[in-house]
Amino acid sequence: MASEFKKKIFWRAVVAEFFAMILFIFISIGSALGFKFSVPLNSTVEPGQDNVKVSLAFGLAIATMAQSVGHISGAHLNPAVTLGLLLSCQISILRAIMYIVAQCLGAVVATAILLGVTSSRSTTLGLNELADGINPGQGLGIEIIATLQLVLCVLATTDRRRNDVSGSGPLAIGLSVALGHLLAIDYTGCGINPARSFGSALIYNNFTNHWIFWVGPIIGGAAAALIYDFILAPRCGDVTDRMKVWTSGQVEEYDLDADDSRVEMKPK
Repeated sequence: MASEFKKKIFWRAVVAEFFAMILFIFISIGSALGFKFSVPLNSTVEPGQDNVKVSLAFGLAIATMAQSVGHISGAHLNPAVTLGLLLSCQISILRAIMYIVAQCLGAVVATAILLGVTSSRSTTLGLNELADGINPGQGLGIEIIATLQLVLCVLATTDRRRNDVSGSGPLAIGLSVALGHLLAIDYTGCGINPARSFGSALIYNNFTNHWIFWVGPIIGGAAAALIYDFILAPRCGDVTDRMKVWTSGQVEEYDLDADDSRVEMKPK
């Protein structure tokens, strides 16, 4: 892990996750808050949130950021995705930890900026909450399924063993994010991204049922990695090879001679 820690390319990737997370959260949550600033047809009508608009905003924002920084960090932008790729032995433990820290910090910064922008109106800053009639167990199940399909899409789209993938990988992942929101937004506000949920909860200072938005995505991401790697598309490699990745990262990624060498987009 020490050799990975000293690489400039490693820290560029961490910074890319932090910076891209700020942009992603600002754009996506900003779109969800926008309905509170619209002009109603009359004073008795309260404008409602457009779930399709919000879902597409989240999905397209992820696709845009993946296209922008995917070649630098892999553009995880989600602790559940990072966990899935860690369990799939595609990134090191150190990288996973640093990515999750960067993602959470980026979400907090972006949400704080949104608070300043929207302080003139009452908003919840995209806080995830269970809808009326939804109990914690039901909310947890929805989050697990929504996250499972996302991480499964990420693993399948970025699988370098495939030669049948055509079109845009970032767009496919973005559409998967949008699909997860279309499924879960009416029930839980869609918390398939724990970092995104954490930023809103911290800035709004409301952690009611917040555990659901960590446990659900973690279970969903882990299940997707295990299902894909051991059932749908088993990967070769013994325990020793897997341990090398967990401790030192991908070999081809860190055997670069020049510190300023670029990396191709790969599942990280």
